[in-house]
Order: sequence, then C-alpha cells, then structure tokens
Amino acid sequence: MSEPATVDTPLKKLVGDKTAKALAAHLDLHTAGDLVYHFPRRYDERGEHTDIRSLDVGEQVTVLAQVQRTAVRPMRQRRGNLLEVTVGDGSGGVLTLTFFGNQAWRERELRPGRWGLFAGKVTEFRGKRQLNGPEYVLLGEGGEGEAAVSDEIEEFAGALIPVYPAAAALPTWVIARCVRVVLDTFTPPDDPLPADVRAGRKLVGLGTALKEIHRPSSKEALHRARRRLKWDEAFAVQLTLVQRKHRAADWPARPRPARPGGLLEAFDARLPYELTEGQRDVGVEIAEDLAAPHPMHRLLQGEVGSGKTVVALRAMLQVVDAGGQAALLAPTEVLAAQHHRGMLDLLGPLGRAGELGSAEHATRVELVTGSLGAAARRRALGEVASGAAGIVLGTHALLYEGVDFADLGLVVVDEQHRFGVEQRDALRAKADQPPHVLVMTATPIPRTVAMTVYGDLEVSTLSQLPRGRSPIASHVVPAAEKPAYLDRAWRRLREEVNAGHQAYVVCPRIGDGPTSDEEPPPEDDNGRRPPLAVTEVAPLLAEGPLHGLRIGVLHGRLPADEKDAVMRSFAAGDLDVLVATTVIEVGVDVPNATVMIVLDADRFGVSQLHQLRGRVGRGAAAGLCLLVSEAAEGSSARERLDAVASTSDGFKLAELDLEQRREGDVLGATQSGHRSHLRLLSLRRDTELIRDARAEAITLIEADPELTGNPALAASVAALVDEDRAEYLEKG
Repeated sequence: MSEPATVDTPLKKLVGDKTAKALAAHLDLHTAGDLVYHFPRRYDERGEHTDIRSLDVGEQVTVLAQVQRTAVRPMRQRRGNLLEVTVGDGSGGVLTLTFFGNQAWRERELRPGRWGLFAGKVTEFRGKRQLNGPEYVLLGEGGEGEAAVSDEIEEFAGALIPVYPAAAALPTWVIARCVRVVLDTFTPPDDPLPADVRAGRKLVGLGTALKEIHRPSSKEALHRARRRLKWDEAFAVQLTLVQRKHRAADWPARPRPARPGGLLEAFDARLPYELTEGQRDVGVEIAEDLAAPHPMHRLLQGEVGSGKTVVALRAMLQVVDAGGQAALLAPTEVLAAQHHRGMLDLLGPLGRAGELGSAEHATRVELVTGSLGAAARRRALGEVASGAAGIVLGTHALLYEGVDFADLGLVVVDEQHRFGVEQRDALRAKADQPPHVLVMTATPIPRTVAMTVYGDLEVSTLSQLPRGRSPIASHVVPAAEKPAYLDRAWRRLREEVNAGHQAYVVCPRIGDGPTSDEEPPPEDDNGRRPPLAVTEVAPLLAEGPLHGLRIGVLHGRLPADEKDAVMRSFAAGDLDVLVATTVIEVGVDVPNATVMIVLDADRFGVSQLHQLRGRVGRGAAAGLCLLVSEAAEGSSARERLDAVASTSDGFKLAELDLEQRREGDVLGATQSGHRSHLRLLSLRRDTELIRDARAEAITLIEADPELTGNPALAASVAALVDEDRAEYLEKG
C-alpha cells in the first residue's frame, strides 16, 4: 500500500517526475496540498450545454459538447487533408474543430453523437468560432482510440464532471487524473475550525469537503463542500482584519480636536456654496475620529464630483487648528498640482500665511513633486520641516528621504488603489506617532468588498451630488459594424466645440516606447491589433476629422512641466480637444468639457470607464460620452460596454466590475505577487456568508485576540492569508 500523502508531500512522489514538473511549471503546483486546493472552476453535466455562444475569441477554454458532423477536405495552400468536426452544446451554439494531416483514425473516433471535453484557444475564421487542433477526451463507451483515454474517462464516471483551471500543456482531464491519484492516499489535515463554529454554522468537516469538491457524490454534497471551503476563506480574511483592527485600537495617536474660532470655522464661513447633507454628516464622523486618542482609519468613497476634496480639506484644517500638519498623497503630478491650485482657490487668504493680505491665522499650502527645481524644492522642504506649511500636497515624492514633517497628524490618500502598500506605509512612518489616515476613492465599492478588503477601515459614503452637476449621456459606437457611426461621433464632437465647449479623446496606449501603468501592453495574445495610441491618433485626427481644431496631447511620459502646461492650456480654454491616456481618469476638472470619445473602449475596465466619463458634464451643460469599440455584438466585451452606457449608477457598475474580475485581484493576490489560496469566495454572491464569518471572527477575537487558544486555526489563517497579503489588507 502507498505511503499516506499529506499537504506537504511533493507531487513528484505521487504523480511522477515529468507530470510534477509540468504542474509546477504551468500551474505553480508543487505539493499534494497545492493540488488538493486547486479546485475545479466549474462542473459540467452530460446533456447540459455549456453555452458555446458566450465564448470570446482568444479565450483558452474547455467545453463539453457533442459531435454533430465531420467533413474532410483538401488543404488549399499545401498537400494533405483537413478534418473539420462540428460540435454543439445543445443550446444552438456550435464550434468547428480543425485537425491537419492524415486524420482517418480521428474521423472514425469523432463520430456524430459522441460527447467529449474539448480544450483549446478560441479563434475565428470567416465568421465561425473554432478550435485548432484541440486536446480532447471522449466520454462514454465505444469508439476507436478509447483505450488510450480510459484513465481519463475514469475521472468522469460521475454525473458531475469537474473542469479545472488548466493550461495548454495540462488539459483538465490530466489534472483530474492527478487529483484522483493524490486523493487515493491523501490524509487531510486536522480540522482547524473550532467545533462550536462548525456545529453552529452547520459546516461539514474539512476532509469531507476536500474530497467532495473534486469527486462530488451529488449536487447536495458538492454544495456543502463548497460552502465549507468558502467559509474557510472568508473566515481567514475576516479574522485577519478583525485581529488587526483590534490591535490598531490599542495604538496611541495624538488627538486633534476641533478648535472654536480657528481656520476651519473661517473656511466654512467663506465657502461660496452650502455643503450637502452628506458632506456635513461625514464631516462630523471624521471630526470625532480626529479628536480620539487612537488613529483614525477611514475610507471616504463617493461618486466623481460628490465633494470628497472639500471634506478632506476640512479634516486637514481641523488638524492644522490642533497644531499639526496634514499631507495629501495624489497618484499623479497632474492631480497633485490640480489639488494645489484648487485648495489655494478655496482657502484664499487662509492659505497664504506670511503673504500680503493673508488672514490672521492663515497656514501655508506647499506642493512637493519630483519635478520641482532645486531652489524651489529646498524652500518647500524648509516650510514642511519647520511646520510653517500646515498642508502639504504631493506625489510619491513625499516619501523620499529628506522630506521631514514637524508634526504629521493626518495622511489623506487620494485614489489609494494607485499606491503600493510600502509607499503608503513610508508616509505614515514620517510621524512620531501613527497619524490619522483618510483614504479617498471615487470608485464605488460594493458592500462586500468594503467589508472584506477594507474591513479594518470605517467606511463613509457620499451619495449626493452637489447642485449644478449635469447628466451624462453615454452611447456605444460600434465602429466595425457601422463605420458611419464613428464619422457621426467626430461630427458631434465638432458641434460641441463650435458651441464653445471642449472635448476629450481617450486612447488606451501612449505609443512607441516602454509601457507604463496607464496603458496595456501593445500586443494582445488574442491576435487582435495593438490598442490605439495617443501619439498615433492625435496627428491623424488633426489631419482628418478634427482638422482645424486646437488639439493638445497629454500622457504620463511627458515631462511634468509639459503635462502641467498642457492641462493649464486646456483648463484655460486655449485647446479645443485633449487627446489623452487614463492620466485624466481622476481629479481633472474642466467644467467647459462636455464630450468624451473613448477609443478601443473595450480595452478599459468598467470602473475605469465610469471614472473617465466623470470628466465631462462637470458644468452647466450636459455631458456626452461615446464608447467606440470593434467588439462584436453579443460578446462579453460588448455587453460590458452596453452596461456602462445603460446606467450612471456607480455602485451597479462596481458590482458588474466585481463579477468580471478574479476574486484574487480584489483580495490583493496580485499586489503581493504570491499565489493565493482564496479560490472560491465570491464577494458578489457570498455576501451573507461573509457577514456571518465576520460576526464569528469578532466574537472569537474578542475572547482570544491572538488566537493562542486555537493554534491550528492560526496556522490555517496564515496559510490562506499569508503575511504579505495580511499587510496589504491592513494597510489598504
């Protein structure tokens, strides 16, 4: 009898050296535990369709389908024959499988009526979806060549057929065979979940769950297995967050209470408009946090234009009134400079201490960026170090050595998802005691994401838009199907400019040269053309449909002073059209801009498109956003764009965005660079389970803050949420 396998047993001892090397190289699976936690992506059932019609070109897929017909024809360009096999899924969707060379044996094997799993990359030829030379395994009895795949067929003896995340060199049935070999000798670890939690939540044991998720005896057993393993993931994350929130509550922080008759009162008195009810309510929450002896950790979310900056500025002024300094970290120099100009305008004499005409208790507002000249930098750093600058704005340049604060009391992070954990932590470390932290985002965050990713932050939401904001109409322009619509889009832009307004044209890529965070790589492994680039599109527009208009170019590779000059020209109305990358996605505020045309819109994410279109309709005139795409009607990319065009509700779009992203991305797996064991949990579908897991986590941590009485659970949490990811969750 084989030696029992544990989670730490190397795979080469179980499945052989060659297969183990392939699993390691292609799927990063090295031990029995890695493979056992490599859960099926879905389960197919014979006779049920897998919706071939929804497949995207370029996608690596495994489909369960039935052979409908075969045909052999000579190849045109070279000698030999081509075997074409048409398979269907029962829903009306069909795929063509193409095999080159002498395939007589395969033609006999792939006879009409046979069901099989077919794996390969979806391509398109003359309007037909196809897989070229796919890997496959046939199901059921009979047929020549059956002996060669008998081992694989054994994996699919049950009614539910597991389909694994696979690679071209490792189709799902090979992975299923390896899982069977491992499970035959696998000894599951002791169940780390406290017995009272398991009983109270009616959860099956870990060993049962791991067996049934791979080889389910019934749909009910599979449901129970998935629920237990999802619970483990949710519980691990919530324990981590609740534990760290519990520790943070013990950190000391200098209270920064409001001061009557100070800068904040003077600022409120000179505001040219009335705060919304939401701004006032959130302001009270933040003021109370700042006055506490423990550091504030608050997330402020609100739609584009909901007034987050004014809320943040009022918090900064409260800290200055209490003798401290406040720093705002912006993701780009364009945004940092715009915050600087905007805050100086709002503060007026209150932000010009030491200058002629300044207010009696004024402070100074300093901008620190990488592009400052040596003399200006020395002066700015002196103001920061002495404490004369109560408010300091900048990019990651604030993190460098040599930027020292007299008394840093508040850190405001704008659009936090653009910063790494280490960068945020470096700024926090510049204070003697942990400063208060306010994180702002204009990307609406679904409730479960807030509970899971930002579970150690208090969350405030600004849902009202200030009076005077105009509606934004959005439409998809299908450039491939209806080229005339694109011509009409350019005419529409000219009409807006002729009416005295301005426009944005957004491209996914800068152009020649190295890529940056604001653009996708130039090549696309789906075989599509490279994304359109700013440096290529701008001259074509100037010579073509936008001839005669004043066109400017803005992207992240321009020198900082040039970027600022372009933005100032556009804001001043000296440019009609700004051709830009996503560098304009956050913070850029030009009320006269009324139209935006997004080229290759399908190359952007849902939330990104929502952010981008928030740049128009910021004044009295209505906004228009045109999403130009060559994505085919009915494709998932086109459906995504249709969804963006159909609603301006950022929270609905955030749910859609969440649905289409890998959960690991949401939970920080990509940020830490490590493979995540968080496989099953869906932040969209498992709201109730996450809420229950959080409640159990709070109860457990209150009784046992360091899990000293539950060492097995502590080890399990560490395995599911490693230290890097735990820090990501804490510092986010």
